[in-house]
Amino acid sequence: MSAHKFRIGQIVTYHPDQRGQDVPPGEYMITARLPESADGQFEYRIKNLNEQHERVANERELRGR
Repeated sequence: MSAHKFRIGQIVTYHPDQRGQDVPPGEYMITARLPESADGQFEYRIKNLNEQHERVANERELRGR
């Protein structure tokens, strides 16, 4: 059984798979861990402190500090 790689409150950097996406650089905080998707990847809710909204990111798009 797989397990999440990141924990809630952890600071990560976000590297989206889709280039050209309007994503602020810098650090993001994990705000929630989401269930495993159909392709076997975990997803997370993340928040950049310079934005008001949260984003959803796949585990492969995140790098821990």
